[in-house]
Amino acid sequence: MAFDFKKEYKEFYLPKNKPEIVAVPKANYIAVRGKGDPNEEGGSYQQAVGVLYAVAYTLKMSYKTDYRIAGFYEYVVPPLEGFWWQDGIDGVNYSDKSAFNWISVIRLPDFVSMKDFDWAVKTAGVKKKTDCSAAEFITVEEGLCVQIMHTGSYDDEPASVALMDEYLEQNGYVNDLNHERLHHEIYLSDPRKCSPDKMKTVIRHPVRQIKQ
Repeated sequence: MAFDFKKEYKEFYLPKNKPEIVAVPKANYIAVRGKGDPNEEGGSYQQAVGVLYAVAYTLKMSYKTDYRIAGFYEYVVPPLEGFWWQDGIDGVNYSDKSAFNWISVIRLPDFVSMKDFDWAVKTAGVKKKTDCSAAEFITVEEGLCVQIMHTGSYDDEPASVALMDEYLEQNGYVNDLNHERLHHEIYLSDPRKCSPDKMKTVIRHPVRQIKQ
């Protein structure tokens, strides 16, 4: 059976609908950076997502090609994720989507090396006849975070963020959002196939404990 990150690492992909503190270990990702409204039809965000999936599926299906990845095992491509921020403000202003900066990512299995990644970017570009050169191999160690499972539209996320903030205040933590530790979302639902009120999104914020 193919390895599924969501099932193997439930604590990071399937949290409860109430806030919890987690220590998130280091992980490697395919990443594309950009700026602007993610809902813009044919915009840079949607193009970035296309690049991510092209590279991700090239790696996943590599075993059916002549290219061999050391330590490869079959796996389910992990869900789309995103790190988000806006210049000059703490947190996220959901009403000003044009001001978003983002790093859109898909997690990589640990066996994927930089050499394998470079092969996949080149191969995906040829196969899909699209420029995949914006794809980067990045490593993120989020560390101590608060997270929650948000059910509903993206525009309703502030209600879940408020629950996280309240939880932090009651339990001796504060948000630690900065230019290196970012608002993080993991998208478990396809908005093209799921009604907005049923969409599931993991929301995660970096935190630090208040010294006593």
